Amino acid sequence: MVEPLFRIDNAAGVTCESEVVLDGPEGKHAVGVRRMRAGEAIQLTDGQGVRLRGTVSAVADKALKVSVQEVITEPAPDTRLVLIQALAKGDRDELAIQAATELGAWAIVPWQAERSISRWDGPKVSKGVERWQTIVTEAAKQSLRAWHPEVHQPATTRQLCAAVAEYDGVLILDPTAERSLSALPALVGKVAIVVGPEGGISESELAELEAAGAKRVRLGSEILRTSTAGVAAIAVLQAKLGAWA
Repeated sequence: MVEPLFRIDNAAGVTCESEVVLDGPEGKHAVGVRRMRAGEAIQLTDGQGVRLRGTVSAVADKALKVSVQEVITEPAPDTRLVLIQALAKGDRDELAIQAATELGAWAIVPWQAERSISRWDGPKVSKGVERWQTIVTEAAKQSLRAWHPEVHQPATTRQLCAAVAEYDGVLILDPTAERSLSALPALVGKVAIVVGPEGGISESELAELEAAGAKRVRLGSEILRTSTAGVAAIAVLQAKLGAWA
């Protein structure tokens, strides 16, 4: 049985054979929902690469105590995949960021694309970022990741163009592109994957992003939804990086 993983803020500095308390919302969930019991194996992480493995030594109403048996510090990957996901109607963008996190996305950038039907304005901005952060954090815990993605503030196309230089590579998923994603060599560093909304990326946006240094790539002959395109691209790149070995 795989040990469940919970988020804890004070993982840094913890040593083997010490005891830590899991309380707050995570402790309440562990006790009330997961029904963790004394003697069961458990994992804790700060979401910044520190993983604690141990057993539950005591259980209270809304918290539990963990006896730490192993402390693992996982280095950041050489290639950090950032999903730039256009806002989409319904829950399609949320499905995209959840699955992308499970497959190893390093960070998420909400994109207010020209053809995005969903709009984040005013109070919706902070609420949207908070909801996306909750989704990716839960997905990271479910997939037992010690590094949890950060959801950045939403960006406009102009802001994305200005940020292209901050990446080691920016790939625009475009079904009309001549270059295939699978034909690219393995990339290293901070690599962004740009996914458009349901109506696709406009020609003016494509031109602006390309002028800034981004590259168009296609996945295949099929046209994928905004909820699956980024996920498929991450899977292809992760395979090149040996993530599934």
